[in-house]
Amino acid sequence: MDRKGWSGADLVFDIDADHIPTSCGKIHDEWKCSNPDCLVKGGLSGRGITPEECPACGGIKFETKTWACDQCIDKTREETQKLLDLLTDDFGFSEREIRTFFSGHRGYHIHVENEAVQSLDTVARKEIVDYVCGIGLTLFDKKTKKQSGSKGKRSPDFRLNDYGWSRRLKKGMYKFIQDATKEDFRKIGVKTNVNALLKDKSAVLKRCFEENYWSSVNEVGVETWMRLAEHVKNQEIAQIDTVVTSDVHRLIRANGTLHGKTGLLKAEFPVKDLERFDPFVGAVAFKEGDARVFVSNVPEFKLSGETFGPYKNQTVELPTAAAVLLILKGRAEVLN
Repeated sequence: MDRKGWSGADLVFDIDADHIPTSCGKIHDEWKCSNPDCLVKGGLSGRGITPEECPACGGIKFETKTWACDQCIDKTREETQKLLDLLTDDFGFSEREIRTFFSGHRGYHIHVENEAVQSLDTVARKEIVDYVCGIGLTLFDKKTKKQSGSKGKRSPDFRLNDYGWSRRLKKGMYKFIQDATKEDFRKIGVKTNVNALLKDKSAVLKRCFEENYWSSVNEVGVETWMRLAEHVKNQEIAQIDTVVTSDVHRLIRANGTLHGKTGLLKAEFPVKDLERFDPFVGAVAFKEGDARVFVSNVPEFKLSGETFGPYKNQTVELPTAAAVLLILKGRAEVLN
């Protein structure tokens, strides 16, 4: 092993509902501290995203029960589309160099197969992660300008260019202001000077976004533009598993293999079919037979075009694919 050399690795991204807050997670995802010395008798438990450590005892090991619903998949699909836009628009990769997969669980894998990225080390891949996640953005011009009426004092000048993240932020901020109401501004934390932005939107959009004259709106300064840009950035970033992308030794599931948590396939589909591909149909592996199982607690779910459940503490006969899914999720047991 010591004499072996690293040849390279494709650039891989993993987008999974496990790392994305969703309202449905509080309904169907459960966690329980598995530390035997947990301060709460039997272990503290909760719903939603599993915490990094137990709030009661500080433990980091948990028993989890997750589920994949249409809302989970829709959210990961949105994040995947944002990533694809970044890879094609900002990095310049073509769709021929990008392969898209349903992971077999609750998200998607994106593989970039280009010789230029195969030799990138961990540091370089971390830079790509930072860009995709919007980490370290500078949202104002480092050059300073003199404030009118001040005695030599200078302040940073907010400025956005027409490429990369600046272009992406300009488009997002333009659309936000164009459609926003006073309440929309309040929700993102802009409570003062809103009237100046709402009074004559067309003039504001022309002077600021077309002419790049950001200081032209009276009473609207760098702080307001920064807050707007930060809001848009949070909407535009792709929420990926950062460790998967930066780790050059990471093993990624092979296409066509079964996921151990669902019994579904890792399934490839064309980039253009991201919206149309239904993983609960296209990634189903077992298409014959039935199984009799005892189900503990399962919400309503769809598989192979059929709707099942909800079930709670009952015996049911299900198609093999549905039975395998429930068993691997720890929600059902096979009956003789």
